[in-house]
Formats: sequence, C-alpha cells, structure tokens
Amino acid sequence: MTALDGLSAGEIVARIIAADATVPALVAAEQARIAALAEAAAWRIRRGGRVRYVGAGTSGRLAALDAAEIPPTFGVAAELVSAALAGGTVAFHAAHEGAEDDAAQGAEDLRHWQVSPADLVIGIAASGTTPYVLGALAEARRSGALVAAITTSRDTPLERIADLAIVVPVGDEVLRGSTRMKAGTAQKLVLHSFSTALFVLLGHVFGDVMIDVQPTNRKLRARACGIVANLAGVDAATAEAAWLAADMRIRPAVLMARDGIDRAAAEERLRRAGGDLRRALEA
Repeated sequence: MTALDGLSAGEIVARIIAADATVPALVAAEQARIAALAEAAAWRIRRGGRVRYVGAGTSGRLAALDAAEIPPTFGVAAELVSAALAGGTVAFHAAHEGAEDDAAQGAEDLRHWQVSPADLVIGIAASGTTPYVLGALAEARRSGALVAAITTSRDTPLERIADLAIVVPVGDEVLRGSTRMKAGTAQKLVLHSFSTALFVLLGHVFGDVMIDVQPTNRKLRARACGIVANLAGVDAATAEAAWLAADMRIRPAVLMARDGIDRAAAEERLRRAGGDLRRALEA
C-alpha cells in the first residue's frame, strides 16, 4: 500500500473516509452493552445518582463535549452528567497530554466530585491504559459507584476494572497513533448513543421531539413554539401565546394550547402524570 505522504489530496481523503466507514458496524456490535449502560444510568439517576465521564486528550474532550450538550438539549442540570478531563477545563482547548499520566490526580478529581454508590463513573480511553482514567476508576470503585469503560482496545486494564465495558476495536489509524480519527469517531458514536438513549428513558423526549430543549436563542425559541404547535395541533400564534404563558416550557404549553386550560391546571395534570407528557395528554 502506498504510504500516506505519497498520495494526492483526493487519495488521502478517500483512504480516511474508507477507514472511517468501518467504524459504525464495530459500534453496532456493542449496541446491547450501550443500551445496558443507558438503562443502568437511568436507574441511578431516578434514585438521585449522577453520571461522571472521565477521560484524557481526545477521549476526554469528546466526553466533555457530550456532557456540555446535555443541559441545553434535555433541560437538565449540568451536574447530572459531567466530565472530568485530565489537565482540567483548559485541556479542552489546549493539549495537556502529560496530565494523562497522573493516576493520583484522577483519583483526587473523583474524590472532589464526592462520588457515591448511587453514581455511575464512565472511563473513556482509546488505549485502555491511561493512568489518569484508571486512577479515577479505582477511586470510583472504592467509593462503591458502578464503573464502566469505553475503549477501542481489547484486553486492557480499563476493560478489566470496569463492571461494564464497551470495546470497539477499530484497529490502526490511517495516521498511526492519531486517536482523534477512527477511535474518536467510535467514542463519539458510543457517547451520543448512550446519552440520548438515557434521556429518552428518563422522559425528556416525546416521540422523536426534544420537549425540554432550552430556548437560548432565536432559532431554539422558534423550534420550541413549533413543537408546541405540532403536538397541540394549534396554529403558530396560539402555540406561542401558550408557550410564553407557560414560562417558555413546552410540556405545560402543549396542554394549555390543546385543551384551553391555564398554567396551574396544566402543571397539576403533569404532576399527576409524574411529569410524563404522553400520560398527561391521555388523562
């Protein structure tokens, strides 16, 4: 095979895309374990637990990205799913690769989080050998938390320490050692599959709609009003009026717009339904 630096730009891109195309099938082979992890996380969150991602380098940045996108997507507190990144938050923007070798700091970061037996700690490391992640997971295990792993290498210390391990063996990268490529793609697929399934299970989705999306800009405000109009079967003006009267919350706004009730009545119906919009609509 021709060396990478002997190829044209088109040939380089074609080789990268061909390699990336192998990843989804490898992730699909782990779908039962991803689903089991989502169910385990939902069980813990319903009982007051939290989810903590732990990673370094590319793996840590992908984990931090997934955690950061959960509050605006599902309308939950940032503390519910959060990430510990080797080197701290500054490492998200600038590489601090040496930080991944500090197992003691990984353990300290978990102690600072005050992990409990109700929590789930997920270590993410392509190699499965990152000391920072292993130190954090060892501390999580001592605290009684459920310990999980996401890795792209088989038979590693990370896989062995975990109660539940998701292993996606992507093989050598087109650019050898650059785990931001196939390994990063695999980790991103696992993370967004896990976290999306988790919040569907927790009732933050109706059909395939984000009913707790946070209206933090003009586009999202328009989307929220459109969701109300669609689910309530009303025109845009009625939907917007109900949404504003509901303090920009989709769930009560749908009930208000569809049934012509006030916010207090909508909130009471949701309370009786345990916050489940489908049950409230069927009441």
